[in-house]
Amino acid sequence: MTLTDTSPPPSSANASPNLWQRHRATLLIVGMLVLAVVLVIVVTPSDDGGDTRLDPDNPGPEGAQAVARVLDDEGVDVSVARSADALEATDVGADTTIVVTSTEWLGTSTIERLLDHAGEARVVVVDPTFLLDDLGVPGDPGYVDTDDPLAADCSDDALADLLGDLELEVDDARTYEGAGCFPGEDGGAHVLVAGDRVTVLGAGDLLTNDQVLRADNAAVALRLLGQSERLVWYVPSRDDQAGDDGVQVSDLLPDWIFPGLWVLALATVLLVVWRARRLGPLAAEPLPVVVKAIETTLSRGRLYRKGGDRAHAARTLRAAARARAVARLRLDRHVDDATLVRDVARHTGRPEPEIGFLLSEHAPEPGSDRDLIALASALAALEEEVRHS
Repeated sequence: MTLTDTSPPPSSANASPNLWQRHRATLLIVGMLVLAVVLVIVVTPSDDGGDTRLDPDNPGPEGAQAVARVLDDEGVDVSVARSADALEATDVGADTTIVVTSTEWLGTSTIERLLDHAGEARVVVVDPTFLLDDLGVPGDPGYVDTDDPLAADCSDDALADLLGDLELEVDDARTYEGAGCFPGEDGGAHVLVAGDRVTVLGAGDLLTNDQVLRADNAAVALRLLGQSERLVWYVPSRDDQAGDDGVQVSDLLPDWIFPGLWVLALATVLLVVWRARRLGPLAAEPLPVVVKAIETTLSRGRLYRKGGDRAHAARTLRAAARARAVARLRLDRHVDDATLVRDVARHTGRPEPEIGFLLSEHAPEPGSDRDLIALASALAALEEEVRHS
């Protein structure tokens, strides 16, 4: 007699979990790799200048699309060169202005190629920070206080005729040695400097879409870049630099490596969380005495009151208020009283003497319990204003 197995075959519902358990690690690794590729494709910046600062095709706050379009509407022939080879392929002459942005990618070789190709054309270099000797600008750049608009006050006759008494207002500006306009705090240094062959502008923010409408920024930009019939907007590339140009290790890495490293770090953290040993619930250990936090606070307050040490209590309240204000305003924890009082007054709109009376270490001590309570209430109200400022 032959025995037959009458048990039903394993269902797919039972087989699927086994397949997932056997290949779970492989499937997760493949999923992470796919996610990494997608994120690299999304995060890697494009080469069209869409997110590059001061790029004429960038419509964002840091871009310069508005200035480029207005110049084009005014009849200036605007063209963009995104490499040294593209610049050399562009015809330039005495009727041409070459404006150079993204100057962090300039090298000795690219500056030499730029000046050789420019010939009789005007060259305007925006926000250079190094290789100034190659540009014909001596010394190192300085900085100027831009809290108030800067008047042109030109020491160069040609720039004086061009800019007159216009005013400049930007978030940040640097100065260079030489004759020009918008003088800095040091004598002989200007934000706009006219050299023998190169005009240097240390306030590139005036070209940005979000600052071009401040003060006379638009007029300064249009007069500076719109003097010629043609404008060549040169945006250097890291590929322009030669082997002997100064480069950093990060300059030699491809653009996708940094978002790729972030994705790898995220995948590593997720893997660690997934494979980490699970800990059990915390074991509760009975304490001999349970004391509520409010009771500790009240007891300390009663001790202060019994000892009549209102001065110590006031110093403690003020020190705690100062520490919380410093943390809220993101100041240096060693900030002095004057700076802290000034910043708190600026954020809350209160007078500085009033803030100093509340926060200063040398403020008068309360003469009674009523004064101490009033001080505590005033500090609490001030902290609430700082928190919501």
